[in-house]
Amino acid sequence: MPRERFGEEHTFLPRRAYLSFEEIEKVVQACKPLGLEKVRITGGEPLLRPDLQDLVSRLKRTGVETALTTNASLLAGQADRLAAAGLDRVTVSLDALDPKVHTQMTDSNISVEAVLEGIEAAVQAGLSPVKINCVVQRGVNEGEIAPLVRRFKGTGVTVRFIEYMDVGRTNGWQLGQVVPSANILEYLQKEFDLIPVESQRPSDVARRWAHSDGSGEIGFISSVSDPFCGDCVRARISADGRLHTCLFASGGHDLRAIIHNGADGQALTDAITAIWSRRDDRYSEIRSQETSALPRVEMSYIGG
Repeated sequence: MPRERFGEEHTFLPRRAYLSFEEIEKVVQACKPLGLEKVRITGGEPLLRPDLQDLVSRLKRTGVETALTTNASLLAGQADRLAAAGLDRVTVSLDALDPKVHTQMTDSNISVEAVLEGIEAAVQAGLSPVKINCVVQRGVNEGEIAPLVRRFKGTGVTVRFIEYMDVGRTNGWQLGQVVPSANILEYLQKEFDLIPVESQRPSDVARRWAHSDGSGEIGFISSVSDPFCGDCVRARISADGRLHTCLFASGGHDLRAIIHNGADGQALTDAITAIWSRRDDRYSEIRSQETSALPRVEMSYIGG
C-alpha cells in the first residue's frame, strides 16, 4: 500500500462495513455445495483482525481446510491459539533475509527477525508445511533468491518464488521488472540439484521442484510468463463482502448486500453460482497494452 496513495489522509473502510465472522461463515457454507474445499484467510494483514482465532474455529466447523497468509509480524504471539482453533497451514510473505532489502520490498519497519520468529512459532505449533512466498523484483531482491533457499533447505519450510505482478494500479509495474521463473530455476540449478515434482491437481498454481537429497522443496508461481487462467478455481472475498472472480478484476459482486437482504443457504448458493458461471477472466493470458490500461482492484483489498 504505497504511502503516497494510502497516507494519513486516506479514508479507510470503517469497521461497520466489514463482513462479520458469522457472515463469512455463511458465505463458506453457501460455497460448499459448489465444491469448495479450502479457505485462505489473507489481507492486508489478517493477524490485525481482533479474535481471528474465532473465525478459524467457525471455518473449521464447516469442514473446509483452513489456511492463512501473513507477513508474520504478529505470528509468534498467535500461532499456538490459531493452531488450537483448527488452522491447518500458514504461508508467510518474506521477500528478503537482508534487512535493508526487506525494508525496501515491504516499505515497513517489520524486522526480519520478527518474521523468522513467526515462522519458527508456526512450525512448532504444527502449522505445516509452512510455506514462504517471495516476490522477485528485478533490480531489487534477486540477490536474496539463493540465500532464502539455503536458509530453509532441510527445515521442512518450502520457499516459493512469485513473479512480480501488475495487480492494482499503484505499484508502478513494468514488464522489465519481472524475473521469469525459468531464469530463477536455471540460476538455482547451478548450486542446487533440483528435480521436478508432479502437481497434485491441475489447479495448483505453483510448479514444484525438490532437492534431490530429500531435504525439501521450492516452488514457482509464474502468473506473467506462464499464466494458468484456464485452470483457475479461486474466488476472493473482500473484507466488505465483495466476490472477485479474478485477482486482476476491475470490481466485485456485493454478497454483503445479498446477505443483508435475507439470502442465506440455498439462495446465497444460487447467487454465487450465477456469478461464478458467468466468469470469463483471462487477464494474465491476454495481458496487453489494452488490458493493462483497464482499472484493477488493489491486492491489499482482496489478498494475494
